[in-house]
Amino acid sequence: MDELAGKVAVITGAGSGLGRALAHRLGSAGMRLVLADIDSNRLNDVGGELDDAGVQVATLVTDVSKRSQVEGLADLAYEQFGAVNVLCNNAGVAVVGSAWECTDADWAWAMGVNLWGVIHGLQAFVPRMLAGGEPGHIVNTASAAGILAPPLSSPYVATKHAVVGMTESLFHDLALRQSKLGCSVLAPGFVKTQIATSESVRPEELRNPVPSSDPLMAEVGQYYAQEVARGLPAEAVADAVHEAIVEGRFYIFTHPEMTPAFEDRFSRMVAGKNPKTRPLAASRDDDKTS
Repeated sequence: MDELAGKVAVITGAGSGLGRALAHRLGSAGMRLVLADIDSNRLNDVGGELDDAGVQVATLVTDVSKRSQVEGLADLAYEQFGAVNVLCNNAGVAVVGSAWECTDADWAWAMGVNLWGVIHGLQAFVPRMLAGGEPGHIVNTASAAGILAPPLSSPYVATKHAVVGMTESLFHDLALRQSKLGCSVLAPGFVKTQIATSESVRPEELRNPVPSSDPLMAEVGQYYAQEVARGLPAEAVADAVHEAIVEGRFYIFTHPEMTPAFEDRFSRMVAGKNPKTRPLAASRDDDKTS
């Protein structure tokens, strides 16, 4: 898509962080926007910012883990603007912990937002986008943790690996149909966002009654929070997404310093070698993930 002005973009998780940066970047390109977030206050703030900047914008509080709510978002987009050209399935949450220690609530929350949120976005929007016959693009937000497999983050890694694989399959599905839709998978390293505080928007019914007392969990939580705080500005990632949409590029990697870690993982797989485990302090220096 080499012409975005006047087109329509839908962005989930738009209330803060990368979603907010994407909204401002695509709005500055002249796009009309439909923004969704589960946090009404943040969503209203972003909508107000864009409205003040002269961007045509509609907002809807949306829990992407609920298909009916994402269908409602699609209804709003088409009622308001008559088309959707860019879909950014961006909403995400962070859940840390080993597979056997995370509760069913932890797994349900991570899967509901990070994976089902993307699935629901594809189900609600792609049929209408295909029927519209216009050029379009879909961006699914994964993570470098969808390429690598860092420790103590099983739910997050599982969902992000699924998004990477699903988006590659989507690429082939669209190509086989000779559609005018392209797609990208976004796999950044650490980005300066509010994802480390995503626990604040966890639904009450999926909260754990007793926090983990494992000291290793406290250490990894602190480590990830520190790395997010000093991560790449969300605006830089939004710029990379904009470029990928315009160029029709599938993989969006924003941290070139992580390339050696990607290469090491896949070379070990091909060679049949075991994964290499690094202490968190060593990970800080080389294979960072988000």
